[in-house]
Amino acid sequence: MSENRVEEIIRAAVTQALERQLASLRETVVQEVLREVGPALARNGESSTRGSSAALQKAISAIQAGTTQKEILRALLDNTVLYSGRAALFVVKNGAATGWQGIAFGNNDAIKDFPLDIGSGLASRVMRSRASEKGTPSDVDQHFTSKFGVPSEGDVVLLPLLLKDKISALVYADSGTEGGTLDVAALDVLVRATSAWLEVISQRKQAQKDGLPEPEMHAAPSVNDPFAAHAPIHGKAHAETVPEVAMSAAAAWGGPTSIPSGEDGEIHRKAQRFARLLIDEIKLYNHAKVADGRKHRDLYDRLREDIEKSRATYQKRYGNSAAGAADYFSQELIRSLAEDDVSLLGSNFRR
Repeated sequence: MSENRVEEIIRAAVTQALERQLASLRETVVQEVLREVGPALARNGESSTRGSSAALQKAISAIQAGTTQKEILRALLDNTVLYSGRAALFVVKNGAATGWQGIAFGNNDAIKDFPLDIGSGLASRVMRSRASEKGTPSDVDQHFTSKFGVPSEGDVVLLPLLLKDKISALVYADSGTEGGTLDVAALDVLVRATSAWLEVISQRKQAQKDGLPEPEMHAAPSVNDPFAAHAPIHGKAHAETVPEVAMSAAAAWGGPTSIPSGEDGEIHRKAQRFARLLIDEIKLYNHAKVADGRKHRDLYDRLREDIEKSRATYQKRYGNSAAGAADYFSQELIRSLAEDDVSLLGSNFRR
């Protein structure tokens, strides 16, 4: 059987497996996000916590019904008005924030392409803290408040939407100019759930692509994809950056310090991408264990079964290949899961 045919079979199997897991994964994302921010909701003094949670679950389900970034972000904005008077989403790219869409503004279209200053005030604090920040209209870009007006109720909130550990967008919300509500805790739930679901969709697409030959050029970013600049590029430009990553990780392991050229180099790049995918999958399905493991420095003990299953999968596919000696799986385990600190894996981890 040819290598291309094997890759097609693997891709089909991965796709089918992910389809089966999506339903249960949706519920897992909902419960993990609600569990994380539940105390904040309780502190808000909601008259009916059960009713509030049910409404949030319905809103999150609407977000998870999206299968593209545009659909997911549109659903996020549509549901923010349940907990705010008006809201807007700004895409963060190359150190600048640009308006994507708004909802419940007098002129929603005016939000599009509006340049939001993130170098000072509330936006600057969010970019540094990577967490939602609450403030007053005077803390926001004055060009924004001048054009769109200040809310009738004083506070505003800015929330970061993280994608692949980067702030990819900012969600602005306030009570509106006619005296609406502003529930920061509920908005935080929606934005976190959106981030989590975007990661799921991203992993699913990557799994479907893994193992396919790299094209010489990548397609132009879709106008419907506001985060196109953050999407992985599987073309020549990406291939050229791989050796630097491999060099630092391999050096720490005493492995090869560069990726060879030619056919062997292609195998190395595929092996590295496959290892990265396996580790990302571990992180995706074990958020709580990863957080606790990093905190208590025992990641390997908490994730031993998942790690060893993934290691076996990697070894079966690339252990006897030209990339076998590089052991990219162990490199990614330290680089990505343990954040370049091998001590986080614990004393029972053996190289």
